[in-house]
Amino acid sequence: MVDSPGALVDEPRAQVTVDGKPVRPQPLVHVLLHKPRGPLSAVVDPRGRQTVVDLLGQMEARLYPAGRLDADTEGLLLITNDGDLTYRLTHPSHEVEKVYEAEISGTPSAEALQRLRQGLVLEDGPTAPAKVRLLRRGGQTSCVELTIHEGRKRQVKRMLKAVGHPVLTLTRTRVGPLTLGRLPPGEWRHLAPEEVQALARATEKAAPRKGATALRRRTAER
Repeated sequence: MVDSPGALVDEPRAQVTVDGKPVRPQPLVHVLLHKPRGPLSAVVDPRGRQTVVDLLGQMEARLYPAGRLDADTEGLLLITNDGDLTYRLTHPSHEVEKVYEAEISGTPSAEALQRLRQGLVLEDGPTAPAKVRLLRRGGQTSCVELTIHEGRKRQVKRMLKAVGHPVLTLTRTRVGPLTLGRLPPGEWRHLAPEEVQALARATEKAAPRKGATALRRRTAER
């Protein structure tokens, strides 16, 4: 009999029961959603607003967003019950690239683009250097592609506002090796096994920096 919630189980050899009924681990599920504007990146909302999990309907496991996108941001969002992969995707020490396309006010100068490439100092500290491409130059609006590996709250919007070009619309087009392809907003699909493997490999390209393991342990203990 085990009375400690932190007890480890040798899964291949042990049989776990609760009140005499077998308990089996849930299968790992990985869903790629093209999040539309509107739904919250959450499982449930106390105010009854629609969440990204609502878009999936009935699933075989309880799933959670791996990271978040603002309500008014659309694009690629992984929803899964794979906690280890979620940690590695979202922790900046693993340097998994996230690519965004932003419709912005005005046209950024070469100096503004260089500031983004060098990294900015925001109110919560300096950012890592970003990769930036000007996709379309216009009069009142332009389109830029911004690649970062951090995941601070509203980071892309704050970075572009800091160089004088507020974001009008924002779409995340890629996370690591995953892309939206032709998946329309509001639609989703299961990842193929080879996509899950590629995603896992992408999180292993950068070794965790010193202190990342301790941070993960402290976070888990909260």
